[in-house]
Amino acid sequence: MWEQQIPAFTGAGYRFIAFDRRNTGVASEDLEALAAHLHLERFHLVGTAAGGIVAVDYALSYPQRLRSLVIANSIVGVQDEDYVEMTRRLRPAPEFNAIPAEIRELGPSYRAANPEGTRRWKELSQHSAPQATRNRITYAVLETIKVPTLLLTGDADLYTPPSVLRLFAARFPNCESVVIPECGHSAFWEQPEAFNRTVLDFITQN
Repeated sequence: MWEQQIPAFTGAGYRFIAFDRRNTGVASEDLEALAAHLHLERFHLVGTAAGGIVAVDYALSYPQRLRSLVIANSIVGVQDEDYVEMTRRLRPAPEFNAIPAEIRELGPSYRAANPEGTRRWKELSQHSAPQATRNRITYAVLETIKVPTLLLTGDADLYTPPSVLRLFAARFPNCESVVIPECGHSAFWEQPEAFNRTVLDFITQN
């Protein structure tokens, strides 16, 4: 899914490691095993959507590894009851899940202008899977993440609209937040230039 990021980040002088999540197990533990195997001491971690949950879980478990944390277009995995109740209003089942994935997750501006990009996104997104976590993620534990954090969403994200991003931003103690215009749940794919520039600016400062 990162094919529009790799050239931009390597061109800026960064080593880019695209982590492919398994369909089983705890991805944050897999990620730590990979970091150890590659002899990574500290690194910038970027996660989008379900990968954002993995990134939060990793930051809670292995904070000493991280230079910075970027969470894009993610529901973060918060389990507080008031948040869960809000998500039921935001994405009522079964109606929401009956909507085709590309309509739920790609903004209308992108779908209208990029039929080939929409087709390619659909092809790649078929391999996504739910993710188990080591930690029970709550608002309270988010407040313990001290690493510099960037939260990012799209203004047309049906999962994490700007109002929900603000809820998360209020919980991370060392946080910046950005809303990318004309963008749904896949900012890295729909608006790669804006996404890449925003993330590169952030990690360069950290």
